[in-house]
Amino acid sequence: MKWLQRLFDFYLDASIHVAFAVFALVHVAGITLNIPIDRHLAWFLFFGTIVCYNFMKYGVEAEKYILVANRYHKNIQFASFVAFAAASYHAYFLPGRIWAALACLVFLTFLYALPVLPKAGKLRNLGGFKMLVVALVWAGTTVVLPALEWGRVGWWDTGIETLRHFLLVFILLIPFEIRDLVYDSPDLHTLPQRIGIARTKIVGALANMPLFFVVLFKDSIAVFELVAAGILFLGFGFLMFFTQRKQGRYFSSFFVESIPIMLWGVYLVLQYLFNS
Repeated sequence: MKWLQRLFDFYLDASIHVAFAVFALVHVAGITLNIPIDRHLAWFLFFGTIVCYNFMKYGVEAEKYILVANRYHKNIQFASFVAFAAASYHAYFLPGRIWAALACLVFLTFLYALPVLPKAGKLRNLGGFKMLVVALVWAGTTVVLPALEWGRVGWWDTGIETLRHFLLVFILLIPFEIRDLVYDSPDLHTLPQRIGIARTKIVGALANMPLFFVVLFKDSIAVFELVAAGILFLGFGFLMFFTQRKQGRYFSSFFVESIPIMLWGVYLVLQYLFNS
């Protein structure tokens, strides 16, 4: 069964799993904002996530991204090129009104990954800034872009959902920050490096509170949304409790990144139960 293990590892290492997480959060926004999600936008973001994440993980140095010697990384490189072709196809069908916002998000992503600052190098090397940038890009991608396509960017509920997705991703990043303590350079000044693991988990618990309560300020809210928010609140509470410095191999890379996918499933089930 080793081939199944290798296939699963490739699924994670090639950023396919994280792409499904983005895909899921886009559809969560469609449910909470009551807007249809264009399939070309959803699949563009899915394949685009694979390209962007693989570039940030393996392609920060161009020679390491183009001239790949390792067979395993060659397979990831091939998957990235296929994803780029698929993303380009779906990009052709995107309306022009979302391109400016998309360009801003892509620009911020590359600023995050590439050395552009004279002293700090990359934006991700600015102390504590990494989590904010990633959460902002994910919130913009999964909420603002679908809302912009339907002319609902200025809606109050769109702002609420953007904030909720920002907080959701911020909390999801905490297990990764704690896991990477052993690898991160002290120069990064990550949140756990600055305030310690226990206080970082407290920050996640505190961020979980507005994630739940801010949903009450929406102009239009269904009962199943409140139930889903409560389930997410409890789930993140358990996540902060069980997150440790020494983690299982797949704790963050699979189980934590599965939370957006499971959340989408929760919304679909609750929506069906409350509307049937």
